[in-house]
Amino acid sequence: MKITDIKPYPVWVGHRNQMLVKVETDEGLYGWGEAGLSGRELAVTGAVNHYREFLLGRDPLQIGRLWQEMYRSQYFEGGRTLTAAISAIDIALYDILGKALNVPVYQLLGGKQRDHIPCFATTKGGTAEALVEDVRLLLSEGWDCIRTGILHPSSDDKALFEPRASIAPTAAALVAVREALGTDFALGIDYHHRLSVAEAASFCQRMPSGTLDFLEEPIRDEAPEAYEALRALTDVPMAIGEEFASKWQFLPYVERGITQFARVDVCNVGGLTEALKVAGWCEAHYIDLMPHNPLGPVCTAATAHLGAAVPNFSWLEIRRSPTEQMRFYDEEVFPLQPEAHGNRLAIPEGPGLGVDVNEEYIQEQSFAFWEAPHLHRRDGAVTNW
Repeated sequence: MKITDIKPYPVWVGHRNQMLVKVETDEGLYGWGEAGLSGRELAVTGAVNHYREFLLGRDPLQIGRLWQEMYRSQYFEGGRTLTAAISAIDIALYDILGKALNVPVYQLLGGKQRDHIPCFATTKGGTAEALVEDVRLLLSEGWDCIRTGILHPSSDDKALFEPRASIAPTAAALVAVREALGTDFALGIDYHHRLSVAEAASFCQRMPSGTLDFLEEPIRDEAPEAYEALRALTDVPMAIGEEFASKWQFLPYVERGITQFARVDVCNVGGLTEALKVAGWCEAHYIDLMPHNPLGPVCTAATAHLGAAVPNFSWLEIRRSPTEQMRFYDEEVFPLQPEAHGNRLAIPEGPGLGVDVNEEYIQEQSFAFWEAPHLHRRDGAVTNW
């Protein structure tokens, strides 16, 4: 079997682009993959097109060998743009291999270790009262792990975000959730790396111990030492890693006990090949995976197969619940995709990933420029989104 084409499709789905990649073979089998570098799809397209030039004619079943060539052969190894492209191609190759052997991808990863994939829901809540009601609704629908967002004083300037101004209302709202609804469920928050070490510590210290089961990405990840400083200032478990683009980026966070949940993203870290290595490393340190999945059905399917095959797994991020209906899962675009049943995702049982894309439909669509918000503080300085 040989690779005959690799097609990148940066295409608008719902309210944001998805970076889909199709790998075709001379035996009629094809695979779909997805890259997760949202907002930089055109850069990833360039990388995919470059890889295409030396992957044509190659054996698609040599997944590990091709991964090493894509990662190492350009001398300047890695980088998020390249590993996002590698991720999409790698996932598509697993899809092809599963179809060639007529087995679901999880069988290629060691077999199924669980019967379904537990998921967590996300809710923003504009006020403490709204957040309590959103969490109450989710609990009534059977969700037992809930992630919240940041509360910030309202402003006519939609690009204004003052980190310190968010700390008090967000902490108070989370305490209100626990006071109103108890402790029989997991509660976390995604701070989207918007704080400094001091701000993150202040935020945690404003809540009674046990309020949060996880704090996701409170600060930027470039310096593990900064996270170690924060680790010493709070007892809240950390959920880190959605931005990591290799097992090497996970290394200090796993080896030095900085994170308690690994937010691995199969569409950025290097595909299933690399994600499985991260999972084994985490298992050796008693760290569960809590995968990042703000993308579409291809990422969801690939992550479901990973989650099925590893022992150390907590929850999968899924962006459809009673409090959030992201338009990533358009059935016109994805006629075959994993089925969600409340807080459980069914593990696809068909050959390959168990997902398909309406290629004719996406060929008629176009890329639409989208840029993440460029936030600023009151003094005009740039701050993180």
